[in-house]
Amino acid sequence: MTDPRLSELARLLPELKISTDPGDLEHHGRDWTRRWTPEPLAIAWPASIEEVQGIVRWANGQGVAVVPSGGRTGLSGGAVAAKGELVLSLDRMNRVLGFDPIDRTLTVQPGIALEAVHNAARERGLLYPVDFAARGSCQIGGNIATNAGGIRVIRYGNTRQWIAGLKVVTGTGEVLDLNRGLVKNASGYDLRHLVIGSEGTLGIVVEATLSLTSPPPPSQVMLLAVPAMDALMKVFAEARHRLRLEAFEFFTDRALHHVLAHGAQRPFDETYPFYVVTEFDAADERAEADALAFFESCLGEGWVVDGAISSSEGQAAALWRLREGITESLAPHKPYKNDVSVRISAVPAFMAEMQDLLSAEYPHFDVVWFGHIGDGNLHINVLKPADLDNAVFVEQCEHVTSMLVDTLARHGGSISAEHGIGLVKKPWLGSVRSEAEIALMRGIKAVWDPNGIMNPGKLL
Repeated sequence: MTDPRLSELARLLPELKISTDPGDLEHHGRDWTRRWTPEPLAIAWPASIEEVQGIVRWANGQGVAVVPSGGRTGLSGGAVAAKGELVLSLDRMNRVLGFDPIDRTLTVQPGIALEAVHNAARERGLLYPVDFAARGSCQIGGNIATNAGGIRVIRYGNTRQWIAGLKVVTGTGEVLDLNRGLVKNASGYDLRHLVIGSEGTLGIVVEATLSLTSPPPPSQVMLLAVPAMDALMKVFAEARHRLRLEAFEFFTDRALHHVLAHGAQRPFDETYPFYVVTEFDAADERAEADALAFFESCLGEGWVVDGAISSSEGQAAALWRLREGITESLAPHKPYKNDVSVRISAVPAFMAEMQDLLSAEYPHFDVVWFGHIGDGNLHINVLKPADLDNAVFVEQCEHVTSMLVDTLARHGGSISAEHGIGLVKKPWLGSVRSEAEIALMRGIKAVWDPNGIMNPGKLL
């Protein structure tokens, strides 16, 4: 706290909580990526919109960059502070501010955890449907900053579909009140959608009005063992034809291996190459009969060789753990991650090329892949051998990523499906966006953040 810039910040905002404790700097200066050594100037915890504004105005005056920080569960380095930035943690801005039963909206602060939003909606007899494994620690502000997707995109879409309004502090310290919960608002550019997915490079979300919906009917979860990769999309097509899907996820035998080693229960006596976990409506006997017909059809075609279906909430949770526990089980191995997407129709051809590429280029590495196959999003995790230098490992992986980018380009895909560009994917932004698009993005940032203090170096 001897830095004169921090002394000035403390003078301007005497109630603001600030820390330069090494433990705080380490903890809040990084996200789930572990490639960069965190070196922030300090951590600040504003408790109000006014304090966020004050921080941003101070940062402009002092020439200090600001890294917005939520739950830091991202995997692209978007919340890394490694060059003397001030980390602006939204942990203290974590309350429900209001509920409108007519509009069916919930207004919240950005630091509220996704799971707390789920609980708040449930207490009011409604549902906030965006969901993923990090629900207990990720925050709504971060979900908005990356347009997070998750496991129920098939039915409900990404975060973008559920944002009725936003309050944002721009890079100049101005507060924008965007859309204000309106269903129809044909009054020019919808700036709300520029903020969603902008990775904190335009401003800081300080309040969000979330749309809620009716809870779905009772559901069941089914785990399927699939003998070959080319059967996965056939199973998906059959499921979409016969069932009302909420989720359709897949993972490989290597993913299951790590989750079981992390404490999950083995689902079948034998091991199979691929697995599908799907959740679907099971409101009545007709729906249950449709589920049985779906399973028997897949079994008869040879697309599925074994299966299990939940008969209780506990069993459903145990089956979901096999998929949702993958990322946590891999974390100790410091994986290099790719988060890619293609159109659903392109998934079979892309997966075949991708598997050939990974087998050829990573013959001695443990490669674990899984994903939201029903929306074309695949996660590839390459585990670092314990005896390999990390810099050498990253260099090898980035070489393969460049080839993967070429494969994605042939199939019209994206190098980042739901974790953002951040620092990790920045070299390949040009594979997804044209030069003209990137120039427009730079121009938009220059208007919102003329001094370039908002999460600099990320995305662009």
